[in-house]
Amino acid sequence: MSSSDTKIITIIGSGLIGCSWAMVFVSGGFNVKLYDNQPGQAAKAITEIRNQLEQLEEAHMLRGQLKATQQLALLSSYDDLAQALEGAFFVQECVFEMLELKQSIFKDVESLVGKDVILSSSASCLVPSSVFSLVQNQSRCLISHPVNPPYYVKLVELVPHPETSTLVVDSTRALMTQVGQVPICLKKEIDGFAINRVQAAIIAESWRLVQDGIISVKDIDLVMSEGLGMRYAFIGPMETMHLNAPEGLEDYMKRYGESYRRLLSSFGPIPDFSGEASKRIIDEMCTLIPNDQLHLKARRDRRDQLLMAVAKLKQQQ
Repeated sequence: MSSSDTKIITIIGSGLIGCSWAMVFVSGGFNVKLYDNQPGQAAKAITEIRNQLEQLEEAHMLRGQLKATQQLALLSSYDDLAQALEGAFFVQECVFEMLELKQSIFKDVESLVGKDVILSSSASCLVPSSVFSLVQNQSRCLISHPVNPPYYVKLVELVPHPETSTLVVDSTRALMTQVGQVPICLKKEIDGFAINRVQAAIIAESWRLVQDGIISVKDIDLVMSEGLGMRYAFIGPMETMHLNAPEGLEDYMKRYGESYRRLLSSFGPIPDFSGEASKRIIDEMCTLIPNDQLHLKARRDRRDQLLMAVAKLKQQQ
């Protein structure tokens, strides 16, 4: 996109999320400055990004209209925050999920950028009013929470601070759409946002069913991968209900609403994810997939390849 070739986005943090965001933004033709406070870490991350982009190009799954070499030319690494922020119109923070660390970073960032620069965090649970509590101009702040890994899973939650301006939300939504993400906007902040609240409900009941001896770790995963996940890859729970009754959602609730109330009332307390019961579940999972780096990397690579295939299929919708 020629209109983007002089626009700069700064990414703070060169871990898995930071690298994936960098790949997303360069695929859209933006100049990306990748910063890490550990000397040499951002440069090392770019080497890994180069390998990933080349592999994606070879697999014909590279995002955007630019070749891998052209996208890499848009990417630069920095150990100095002020230099990394120079000229940026958008800042995406991707450091560890530690509140005090994020607060400190945004306090520093605000002192180094102009008043119109949008400040965005990749926080997955921390609400904007906490993350940006030390920022003076909170009208330009919001959370842009991706689904990991954002290069392959395009959804991103935009969560405004109570003071965030409509223009900032609209501009961020437009940016995310321009680089091929699928933004959704929460109307107000809430702990866990939308994705993690839905995910937490699934995790809690899955954990209870295994813990109570109802089902195995392997089979509860199959409930999602070979069952619910098959349709949820293309339609959500609301449309699923709407389509699963002859006359739509109202008809569905007339037919099954009482059953859902009965089921929900039978759910147990929030599981204790520690202790002896937890160890049994973890051991069962590690029997299926050992938790050494070799096995975990192989499964992550498999996950990413499958996500690429699904993404390619979804393009045909």
